[in-house]
Parts: sequence; structure tokens; C-alpha cells
Amino acid sequence: MHEIIRSNDVVLLSFAESLMRDAGIAVMIADQSMSILEGSLGMLQRRLLVDGDCVDQARRILTDAGLGAELRDRDA
Repeated sequence: MHEIIRSNDVVLLSFAESLMRDAGIAVMIADQSMSILEGSLGMLQRRLLVDGDCVDQARRILTDAGLGAELRDRDA
């Protein structure tokens, strides 16, 4: 799994996750439980992860949906 978005914005993550699922791309939101445990401080970001074989397709879909600025660098 490769990280493509890291954010505290649950609406953004939900939208991105929905786009991935609609495209048939395996997706996972990591650190969701840790973010809930820390409360509303917003220190721990959630990570959107996709299967390594689908990274390019996922990045294209998110860019086309206007989320290109949210994408993590490939080397990050």
C-alpha cells in the first residue's frame, strides 16, 4: 500500500475514498483510530493508502477530481 493523501479533513478523505472505490481501487484509511483517540487536537493525520499497482491511476483520478494539490509527493 502506498500513501497518496495525508490529511485531517475527514470530508476530503471520504470523498477521495469514494472515488477510489468507484474506480475499483483497493483503498485503506490508516491511523483513523489514532486520530479519534487524540480527540479534536488535529495533531495526527489520517493517511489514504492504495495498492501499489494502482498508484498512477489513483493519482490521475484524484487530480481529475480537483484534488491534485492534496497528493503526497511520490518520494514522501
